[in-house]
Amino acid sequence: MSNITEVTLPTGKKYFQPTGLFINNEFVTAASRRTFETLNPATETPICSVQEADVNDVDIAVNAARKAFQRDSPWRQRTPQERGRLLFKLADLMEDNADVLANVESLDCGKALPFSKGDVQASADVFRYYAGWTDKILGQTMDISNDRMGCTIYEPIGVCGQIIPWNFPLLMLSWKVAPAIACGCTIVMKTAEQTPLSALIFAELVVKAGFDKGVVNIISNYYGPKASLIGPRLTREQVDKIAFTGSTATGRSILHAAASSNLKKTTLELGGKSPQIIFDDADLEDAAKWAVEGSFANHGQNCAAGSRIYVQSGVYDQFISLFKEQMQQIKVGDPFGQGTYQGPQISQEQFDKIMGYIQSARDEGATIEVGGQRFGNKGYFINPTVITNGHKDMKVVQEEIFGPVVVIAKFESLEEVIDLGNATPFGLAAGVHSKDMKQAWKAAKGLEAGSVYMNFYNRVHPQMPFGGYKLSGIGRELGAYALENYCQVKSIHVNINMAAPGFKL
Repeated sequence: MSNITEVTLPTGKKYFQPTGLFINNEFVTAASRRTFETLNPATETPICSVQEADVNDVDIAVNAARKAFQRDSPWRQRTPQERGRLLFKLADLMEDNADVLANVESLDCGKALPFSKGDVQASADVFRYYAGWTDKILGQTMDISNDRMGCTIYEPIGVCGQIIPWNFPLLMLSWKVAPAIACGCTIVMKTAEQTPLSALIFAELVVKAGFDKGVVNIISNYYGPKASLIGPRLTREQVDKIAFTGSTATGRSILHAAASSNLKKTTLELGGKSPQIIFDDADLEDAAKWAVEGSFANHGQNCAAGSRIYVQSGVYDQFISLFKEQMQQIKVGDPFGQGTYQGPQISQEQFDKIMGYIQSARDEGATIEVGGQRFGNKGYFINPTVITNGHKDMKVVQEEIFGPVVVIAKFESLEEVIDLGNATPFGLAAGVHSKDMKQAWKAAKGLEAGSVYMNFYNRVHPQMPFGGYKLSGIGRELGAYALENYCQVKSIHVNINMAAPGFKL
């Protein structure tokens, strides 16, 4: 069975798409020999079929990663500097192959092509950032007494199970693979069943970069009952660390399974319902631009989306007008089309979920100020939607919609808006727009969020940690903080004088 398929892009260009499970640096056929289709969400038509993993394939991949992590393996013998060179090479290869990676990303997840190109570059930047860390993961020395000293060293935690979502396939891959490799771990990654393709292109680059067999393994499986078995299988005893990005509900089940097996270290980057706060002294035109981007970037399929906008009452009407003007510049349509900003939602299921939230707002008495309808009659497109005249207990205010839908409400005082901003179970991100830095800083300190953006919104950087409070997750990704997820700390105690103590009766 061939594990390479020729695919024609909407541009007319052809490329060769790997379709196998990537285990031990090879694209292999699933143990069951089953495949599943991945769809183009802009056209609702199949792109190609890829191999469908089941629990047997998970075991094979984990065993390959375990073998690659053995003390005498080629990978464990590599120096930190060698790991750094491999990561630098991988970043270079991603940039060299940026065109095909971006096109595949847009084809598979519906992202407008310019944004896919940005994601590829951002992913390469993450690998390059962690390449620089490999020989700087340092312990400490302690002067304990005249006869004793101590030191700490960081060791790789082992085999890492990693599960990524469909909204930023390549970027989420980089956030998890790069720090794990920098620390010397090995990986079994499960891609989202809706978007497996760019990760398989990336797997080809892993081989070209010269990584040892079994260090990076990538599997996919179809959405449905069988998919629910793969995540728990990755939490079994042979896996030392689990990293997950996705829904809070799935995160709970993964945390439970991890605790029930070997109490493995677990990091969870989960949902969000982030506020953007517009004070009356803000630069309103600038704030409106950032608020639109924060709400509708990536089709609203963004865990940090600023989908609750609170505007101080004195400038509410003016801000709404400016916000609508900015929204008019959003072009919805073909991800490969000139000037497209917003492509389709990822699937029929997600489309139906979002439309259900919009209907719930109507049913609860809110006003659909703009949008609220399907765009076109083919593909999973939804017009950008603004909801007003709601209240803080509505579903669209409390629950993550994960689509191009924003709720805008008024507030009066700083204290009130901090309470409103914190009035959901989530705490991933927040935005504050004000020229009064004392006021902005007080708001930023008061908001229960892992990231707060002042006078802009949702720009991540490899140096800055990303993660959430409350139901938005456990642990941090990016920056030096991510390295802690993939290391164990060992204390070594040294008796300098080599003499045993004497005891007197």
